[in-house]
Amino acid sequence: MSVRKRAWTNLKGAAKEAWVVDYVDQAGKRRLKTFAKKKEADTYHSHAHVEVRAGTHTPDSSSVTVAKAADLWIETCEGRELERSTIDSYRQHLKFHILPFLGPLKLSQLTAPLIREFEDKLRRGNLATGEGESGARSPAMVKKTIGSLGALLADAQERGLVARNVVRDLRSRRKQGVDRRAEKRQKGKLKVVVDIPTRQEIKAIVDHLQGRWRPILLTAIFTGLRSSELRGLRWSDVDLKKKELHVRQRVDQYRVFGAPKSASGERTIPLPPLVANMLREWKLACPKGNDGLCFPTGKGSPENHANLVNRGLIPACITANVVTVGGEAKYTGLHALRHFYASWCINSKDDGGLGLSAKVAQARLGHSTIAMTLDTYGHLFPRGDDGSELAAAERALLG
Repeated sequence: MSVRKRAWTNLKGAAKEAWVVDYVDQAGKRRLKTFAKKKEADTYHSHAHVEVRAGTHTPDSSSVTVAKAADLWIETCEGRELERSTIDSYRQHLKFHILPFLGPLKLSQLTAPLIREFEDKLRRGNLATGEGESGARSPAMVKKTIGSLGALLADAQERGLVARNVVRDLRSRRKQGVDRRAEKRQKGKLKVVVDIPTRQEIKAIVDHLQGRWRPILLTAIFTGLRSSELRGLRWSDVDLKKKELHVRQRVDQYRVFGAPKSASGERTIPLPPLVANMLREWKLACPKGNDGLCFPTGKGSPENHANLVNRGLIPACITANVVTVGGEAKYTGLHALRHFYASWCINSKDDGGLGLSAKVAQARLGHSTIAMTLDTYGHLFPRGDDGSELAAAERALLG
């Protein structure tokens, strides 16, 4: 493996020169790669030398474009039968963010500086080649897009189309770095009144729930079910005698039935008397359908998520005067009700909560790990170090 200078004269008689990396790959095949500058050739030489020894080198001629790798990645996702909504999200990331900037490039041309520049372009809203209009992407969208690019490269790496996953390399360096801490600060903690409705707000909303939206939103408030779980709940999963319901399936945005998000998503949740009694009444008036759903449309089919929000939650917030300064509904997502349920489970009984442990709260919410529960809601648990408790502990210790 060597770096050498090559000089020649073109057809017009002009003198030309370049730097060539001459090496043999792990398959024993001779490779040549030309660079305009010696520094670039030396950098490639050092990387290629390490990759050839490790048996992971992929020359440019054996690589494919990002666009081609994207097609193979989507094919893999479909073969693994990922959820349709997940694959559609990946397609959108590719169509609107990744391919306009990186589509024509070969995988082997992707470098850490190039990926950083790509992130910056997304944040700034730079126009890609051929784009008529664009706009700055949110930090959340940038993160999702880079995640999709990393998954694409991981799939290509498994196929032997690229030696390194530069996105994963960047992420591994950031985990303990400034970017990781900045991300946590930006994300922040869920806040009562901002992300989590207060008890007074929930009471006002409950008092103003009407019609067919009252049963499903009351259930959401006092069970913490996700939207997909609510829409997939069947009467056979509700035990009104024992006052509990069982989460065994859910319905996605395409109204397709499936298993809960994880093994922990399949769970049993006790029902407060208010909800149990309301469901007894609703069962008599509930539209009938082949699926035996608790909260179907008028025709008995699975309800649409947008209807729950736009026709149920938002009007209830406005009627209950749970609004912003501008008079708009303060909470515009069903997850706000799930957040309230989590806080209700966690808060002490003195504060009107259930005072449940983190492990029980995890089970009620259907989180896959207790770390997820603590990362999301850990700051809501009673601290146990207020003045009265410290004074009691002091007296017990010192007498």
